Amino acid sequence: MSRILVIDDERSIRNTLKDILEYEKYEVDLAEDGPKGIEKVKNGEYNIILCDIKMPGMDGIEVLEKLGGLAPDTPVVMISGHGNIDTAVESIKKGAFDFIEKPLDLNRLLITIRNAMDKSHLVTETKILKKKVNKKFEIIGESAAIHKVIEMADRVAPTDARVLITGSNGTGKELVARRIHDMSHRAAGPFVEVNCAAIPSELIESELFGHEKGAFTSAVKQRKGKFEQATGGTLFLDEIGDMSLSAQAKVLRALQENIISRVGSDGAIKVDVRVVAATNKNLSEEIEKGNFREDLYHRLSVILIRVPTLNERIEDVPLLAAHFISQICGEYGMPEKTILPEAIAELQNIQWTGNIREFRNVIERLIILCDKKITAQDVLNFAAPLK
Repeated sequence: MSRILVIDDERSIRNTLKDILEYEKYEVDLAEDGPKGIEKVKNGEYNIILCDIKMPGMDGIEVLEKLGGLAPDTPVVMISGHGNIDTAVESIKKGAFDFIEKPLDLNRLLITIRNAMDKSHLVTETKILKKKVNKKFEIIGESAAIHKVIEMADRVAPTDARVLITGSNGTGKELVARRIHDMSHRAAGPFVEVNCAAIPSELIESELFGHEKGAFTSAVKQRKGKFEQATGGTLFLDEIGDMSLSAQAKVLRALQENIISRVGSDGAIKVDVRVVAATNKNLSEEIEKGNFREDLYHRLSVILIRVPTLNERIEDVPLLAAHFISQICGEYGMPEKTILPEAIAELQNIQWTGNIREFRNVIERLIILCDKKITAQDVLNFAAPLK
């Protein structure tokens, strides 16, 4: 049942609101002044707060300011019998959801409460979804090797320094990039990913910088590129070693000047983007072969983070197995399966050429094909790597 707190110094108003709202199936608490209302908020959670403005001692505006620190996500509806435009504007500026004048119009009050309740539910749902997303991209492990990566990511995250993440396929380079974004001051901005290896070389410039209508045959309308889409956030250039030399030159200019030009246009567009790049290639060798620009490498690699292979952090296998079992069973809507210690030992004996990606696939296979308990024999039967 949704909970509403009414803060008002007039007993008749408090009791009338309590009767009306309880009839509408809300749970209602009452407070006769600001300090008592704040105390109730400290000791409990409310979906909505109704607060009078003109009260002796601490007035409603001061209560509203304090509630902003105590319960920032709880909608506060201000009510007053001495309302005017200035009071209403001040209330909204200080974070009130709405302002209602006395004598209260019952229909207006209930509609406002319903709208505030919808907002409250949306905020709660958004938090739950964010937690699920963050859980999905969580870096799992307690080994020294992975702790070193996490420590480096957390240290560089608050800055705007560009980061180059290296490591074999399937090691979790994207997770490191997302952690850097989530721990940065850009966390509220977008995280835009570009897989440079998956985009044909003739389209990579359009993908990164956008294009104007008519720039090429299939350009039927203007399109923003990934640099513009990531403004205010982080642009993750995955598999940067597979980018064409012409696109590398444009990326270098964007990093040097924070300016881009769409394909088919000479106009300059200012962008505010933090670039994090990743590659599974040895860029020093690619530079010697003439496949990668040395000046771009130095621009990208202000901070270098190497993600270890699973074989280098084999002590993390029990934690990874438990994490993926919980995650995959949840996705399939089935009870969590138990993996026996001897099965863990067999998993630790495997040489994981595909790293975390291969490991997750094996766990998913074991969940599908095995009984409630995953045994060592199950691992021998179903987890054999590719020959």
